[in-house]
Amino acid sequence: MRIWSAALLAVTLSAAPALAQQCGGDFSSFVNGLRSEAVSRGHSQANVDAFFRSVRFDQSVINADRRQGVFQLPFTEFSRRVISQNRITNGARNSQRYDAVFDVAERQFGVSRGVLLAFWALETDYGAVQGDFNTLNALVTLSHDCRRPQLFRPQIFAALELFENGDFDPATTTGAWAGEIGMVQMLPEDILTRGVDGDGDGHVTLKTSPADALLSGANMLRGLGWRANEPWLVEITVPDNLDWAQTGLDTTRRVSEWEAAGIRARTGSLPGRNLQASVLLPQGRNGPAFLAYPNFNVFFEWNQSFVYVTTAAYFATRLEGAPVYNAGGATGGLSPDQMRQLQQRLVARGHDVGGVDGILGRMTRAAVQAEQQRLGLPADAWPTVELLRAL
Repeated sequence: MRIWSAALLAVTLSAAPALAQQCGGDFSSFVNGLRSEAVSRGHSQANVDAFFRSVRFDQSVINADRRQGVFQLPFTEFSRRVISQNRITNGARNSQRYDAVFDVAERQFGVSRGVLLAFWALETDYGAVQGDFNTLNALVTLSHDCRRPQLFRPQIFAALELFENGDFDPATTTGAWAGEIGMVQMLPEDILTRGVDGDGDGHVTLKTSPADALLSGANMLRGLGWRANEPWLVEITVPDNLDWAQTGLDTTRRVSEWEAAGIRARTGSLPGRNLQASVLLPQGRNGPAFLAYPNFNVFFEWNQSFVYVTTAAYFATRLEGAPVYNAGGATGGLSPDQMRQLQQRLVARGHDVGGVDGILGRMTRAAVQAEQQRLGLPADAWPTVELLRAL
């Protein structure tokens, strides 16, 4: 699962030697450029040679990068697929088993245990499936690939620092295809800057230590802007006469103002009446409805997929006792081919959809809502065949 931190997205290659090969070309020459850059950064030649000795290009990493069709599923289908009763049961067991660790995470970092449990479950099934890709090979392969080298190249040098600290083995350290390591899947740079030695053994070991993994994840979320003791997502009911153009993550109002517009918590009462929040309709006005608080946006710093983020945030509420959402009359989305056609037509009208990839992400949703409003359709950001034809 991709985990792009805000700090990572801001990284530039200004520290690289002027003649360093940034991506593409002969792989051996590319690796030699990395070696030279590492030495120029102050690492010893012996450490650099040992670190890069076994590195290999891994075509399976490129294949995995190009194959992420699961994110094309609508929220109801995706969430039902990944939130199983087994994961809920194991979540309750792990909450009890590591109660003291979750208490520290809540007290020291302000992150609710449901959030950490949700990431732990969805990323690695509570540590059971952490990935078997060689991490260094994955990072170097993705840096050599010219699709997104700026995301991965800094991670190579972070891994080199971990290696020098005794916390990374270039030949044996494994994880996800995109270079994340451990139970909550963190990139090397994030491990360096946010890693926490939760079990007190002098090392940050995210693959085998739940305490290290959970507290590191909590520290990372806090660093990404998590606000302590505030909600992130609450299921709501919405009135039929709501102004749908005011829904979506780009529009925020005080919770008390949403209440005045007829919005209610599906169970209990809405928390944080003075907080800003957005009405989130993952599958339009006829599907599930949520109120998304500022903490919800932090999930996007962990993962960029709209459907994954919404599912993780909802799952966190389930793990803390919320009921199964009301799916209402949610309808299926466009097919991948139809979604690509829609994105192409949105781009033709001047919208930035973040790439024509067949995935209904945050930017595509905003463009859909704008066009719905222009065409006089219910502007709930849920694309339909009717909208596709109108465009």
